[in-house]
Formats: sequence, structure tokens, C-alpha cells
Amino acid sequence: MLEQLSQLWRNKTAVAGLIIITIFVLTAIFAPVISPHNPVETSLYDQLKPPVWHETGAWKNILGTDDLGRDILSRLIYGARISLLVAVVSVGLAFMLGTFLGCVSGYYKGWKDSLIMRIMDIILAFPYILLAIVIVAYLGPNLRNAMIAIGITYVPRFARIVRGSVLEECEKDYVTAARAIGARDWRILFVTILPNCLGPLIVQTTLGFASAILDAAALSFLSLGAQPPTPEWGAMIAQSRALILRASWVMTFPGLAILFAVLGFNLLGDGLRDALDPRLRD
Repeated sequence: MLEQLSQLWRNKTAVAGLIIITIFVLTAIFAPVISPHNPVETSLYDQLKPPVWHETGAWKNILGTDDLGRDILSRLIYGARISLLVAVVSVGLAFMLGTFLGCVSGYYKGWKDSLIMRIMDIILAFPYILLAIVIVAYLGPNLRNAMIAIGITYVPRFARIVRGSVLEECEKDYVTAARAIGARDWRILFVTILPNCLGPLIVQTTLGFASAILDAAALSFLSLGAQPPTPEWGAMIAQSRALILRASWVMTFPGLAILFAVLGFNLLGDGLRDALDPRLRD
């Protein structure tokens, strides 16, 4: 474990990703403390104010305001909470379902394996975002249903990774020894085998956070995710797309927030992959 951490720490891009994610997480946790304004409070006198760094001796509207006079910076800060919530819930759902299905499929093989993998193939036959749109349209457009939809579309990613790892581990001597001493299947699977499959799962989970943030923003942009006045980055872009020529800052800053959040998780995911896979080490 120490060797992997050392390898990760030597990877400068992974460290950069970790720093970005740390800032992102701390911003979400301390949003009420660092936010200068109420993110949903409107002001007819402050509509479409451009970014200003200093006004009458006090910091105010550093990143400007939107068409309803709401402070962009405050909405971005609270939007970090929404994006982090979507990433954790949707990827957590996919992790649990995908891991369980992958374990059952790889361990028992036979008709169970064929049935589970054919269902995963059907889900993979649809583009992720298109399938998510269909699910949200059926369940109803709101943030909770968007998280469920994203989680369902990510299940095959985890199921296939776990299945491949379990198939490989089942051929090793320690599994044969566990069976020989009479250990139950669930104990062999979830206590003996699964801990040895965590490396690829950790990498996929980190990369999944990035994809979930992007997909949640896309659904909100289509009015299928977070609903107004929730300060979600994708919804902020959707609400400001008509203002791009005369108030570009309203759309630019939420786009940059999505960019850096996704970049941070992708950089960390690549670094974890290099650290946890012996074949990729120097």
C-alpha cells in the first residue's frame, strides 16, 4: 500500500488532480461559510452586472450576476454541493449494483453469468446520455431521478470490471483453499475474492465521478435534472444560453467549474490507474 501511495505522490498530474478535487470538496463542505451571498436571492437592481473585483471598499459580485440579479460566485459555490452529491449518489448506486452483479456473474458462471451479461449488453447498446434521458423522462424530471438514471447507466461498467477480476481470482490457489475448508460461497466471494479486485474498482469509481458530474450537467441543461432555482452548474448554463453574446460571464464561469471538476477527477483517476496497476509502473 505504501508503495502505491509513493507512486501516486510522484505522479505530478495525479497530485494536481487531487488538489483540484480537495478544493472542490472543501468548497462544497464550507459553502455556507465562504459564500458571499444567498445563491437564490434575486435583485432587480443588480441584473447582469459584469464581474467586478472591488466596489466601494467591499468585495461584491466578483464574478458578476445573472439576469435575475443572483450572485454567480455564490451559485457556483453551492453548485459544487449539488455536483458532489450527484457524483457520490449515482456512482455509489452503480458501484453497489455493478459489484454485486459482477461478483455473482463471475463466480457462479453458467446461466446466471449469461443472463446478467446479456442484460448489461442491452444497457450498453444505448448511448449513456440517451438512456439516462429516457429513464428521467419516465420517472419525472428532478435531481433525484437524474441520479438514479445516471447510476443505472453506469452499472455495466462496474459489473464487467468485477466479473473479469472475479473470473481471474477464482483460478488462484487461495480460493481453492477456502473452498476446501468449507467456507460458504458468500464468504469466499465478498470476503476473500472481492478485496483483491478493489484496484480497478477504485480507478473506475474516480473516473465515474467525472462522468457523473458531466452527465448531470447535461441532464440539467436539458431541464431533466436540477430544477430552478437550484444552483446547479448545468442548469446555470441552460438558463443563460440566450445571454451568451451580451453577458458571456453568466455562462462562462459555470462551464469552467464543470471543466476543472471533471479534469481533477480524470487526472486523479489516471494517476490511480498507474499506481495500482503493476504493469504500468516505472
